[in-house]
Amino acid sequence: MPRKMFVIFGASNILCMVFTISQAFKIETFPENKIVAQIGDVVSLTCRTTGCEPPSFSWRTHLDSPLNGQVRNEGSNSTLTMDPVGFRNEYSYLCTAICGSEKREKGIQVEIYSFPKDPEIRLSGPLEVGKPVTVTCLVPDVYPFDRLEMNLLKGNHLLQNKDFVEPMERKSLETKSLEVTFTPTNEDIGKALVCQAKLHIDEIDFKPKERETTKKLQVYISPKNTVISVNPSTRLQEGGSVTMTCSSEGLPAPQIFWNKKLDNGNLQLLSGNSTLTLIAMRTEDSGIYVCEGVNQVGKNGKEVELIVQAFPRDPEIEMSGLPVNGNPVTVSCRVPNVYPSDRLEIELLKGESIIGNKNFLENIDKKYLETESLDMTFIPTTEDTGTVLVCLAKLHIDEMEFEPKQRQSTQTLYVNVAPRDTTILVSPSSILEEGSSVNMTCSSNGLPAPKILWSRQLNNGHLQPLSENSTLTLTSTKMEDSGVYVCEGINQAGIDRKEVELIIQVAPKDIQLTAFPSESVKEGDTVIISCTCGNVPKTWIILKKKAETGDTVLQSRDGAYTIHKVQLEDAGVYECESKNEVGLQLRSLTLDVKGRGNYQDYFSPELLVLYCSSSLIIPAIGMIIYFARRANMKGSYSLVEAQKSKV
Repeated sequence: MPRKMFVIFGASNILCMVFTISQAFKIETFPENKIVAQIGDVVSLTCRTTGCEPPSFSWRTHLDSPLNGQVRNEGSNSTLTMDPVGFRNEYSYLCTAICGSEKREKGIQVEIYSFPKDPEIRLSGPLEVGKPVTVTCLVPDVYPFDRLEMNLLKGNHLLQNKDFVEPMERKSLETKSLEVTFTPTNEDIGKALVCQAKLHIDEIDFKPKERETTKKLQVYISPKNTVISVNPSTRLQEGGSVTMTCSSEGLPAPQIFWNKKLDNGNLQLLSGNSTLTLIAMRTEDSGIYVCEGVNQVGKNGKEVELIVQAFPRDPEIEMSGLPVNGNPVTVSCRVPNVYPSDRLEIELLKGESIIGNKNFLENIDKKYLETESLDMTFIPTTEDTGTVLVCLAKLHIDEMEFEPKQRQSTQTLYVNVAPRDTTILVSPSSILEEGSSVNMTCSSNGLPAPKILWSRQLNNGHLQPLSENSTLTLTSTKMEDSGVYVCEGINQAGIDRKEVELIIQVAPKDIQLTAFPSESVKEGDTVIISCTCGNVPKTWIILKKKAETGDTVLQSRDGAYTIHKVQLEDAGVYECESKNEVGLQLRSLTLDVKGRGNYQDYFSPELLVLYCSSSLIIPAIGMIIYFARRANMKGSYSLVEAQKSKV
């Protein structure tokens, strides 16, 4: 509970600051008569005199109990502080001031209370339609509880009201409660329970006297009306398939569990889906199957008995591939090891319709077992899902009373639909600021439901797998996260792909403002002022020249502005503003333009003479070295001889 200081001063505390000797000796307190405080708060009582400087103060309780506080005297003021205030401070305090032979006294009543928390609502169990439930409303740590009033409402209807008027035997924090039992109905769905608590203590202007708590009703309905449907039948051929679908009513919607009842009466869990499919059934699969609808408040079950009949050497149904909506598929009905095959007839049915029939009437010269087949091609559609393919083999021999003359196999069609209509939802947007988070949710239609695969497209065009969840979440994104993200819906029938480009925006950074060839040039030169921003896409560059009369926006190209034959008035401060939708950055430089009179020609007359002289001296030295080497080779040197040798 936050501790608060309750120091109450009257308006006269500010105004009455001037005292005179002629004033009568008086005493006053702040607060004047009584203060009501929350347990745990800080409370200060102030006693002040007029007409005496300085007085002598003392504090005591009317019952001469300990003060349980700290007294501080300053001139004509005395303050008693209780930190924190509690049961030990609930007294009438008397302040005594003595001025010479005169004595003045005044009392202040301190009352305390505790009302720190909102009420709590507790239920004896889940709310089930038609079953009584007890609601308890608790108000913790309340004092004085004999001033407490509680109301419990359901919606706008008052269920019960209670006043706690019994006498208090001792001072203590109490937890009080109000209990109501009612029976939920369907009409209670969506309503709320409201527990209101009121503490009737006057003069509590700084704290609410009322607290309340609201709890929305979660009403349940136990499962009921559980039903089972069986396709194709509860009587099956060995090797055949059956699909059983179960449904149950309740709130919340019951979860469906399929079990098989064992010989000992126990249940063997088979599935947690509403549909149970059994394929390639055997005689031992016969038995009682139980479907149960289960939610938080109960369960409801239904039974069905399956009988699998033995029928050896049934036909075999094979398909050329996965049945895909709109794609041709060939169904082969094979009857193995039949004899005599010229008496064989095979029918292929899709549901109740015959799609193929074949009689094997050729003469048999040899007696041996043969495998015959009937192949039919058709184009499946989604309407064929759940339809049963039936391969019926008939052997027309009247004398075969000891063997069945007819055998059949069944196979339920499950037509696949290649993924399509793949969509991507990006929240909050595909364009983000760096550091934010994004959720990309992908959905794809198909049968069976496509598996979702998230990838990122690399620069070389390859895909980098990221996630197999429908939602891809990126937190604390960086600019490197920008790129093309690919969602693929995948099932046995195919793949469908959708792309989204994610753009992570960052504020401009690494901005550079330069002047070429230099920030200091001479009049008549050409200078290029260039502004660049490092690796931030979609950034606007604005070049300005600053001036007291106003900035001038320069017509730059790709962040560069060229000044041909710079003039003295071109000198000054140039500023580059780099900005995008996220932020901006500024850089500036000062261009210094010097007049031509401030420069000396690079080739002065003295320098020109020195240059010409050096151009003559260097060849002369070379010739001297050459002739000296020739002279050394002959043992002496003669300029005439040397010249002759050249002729």
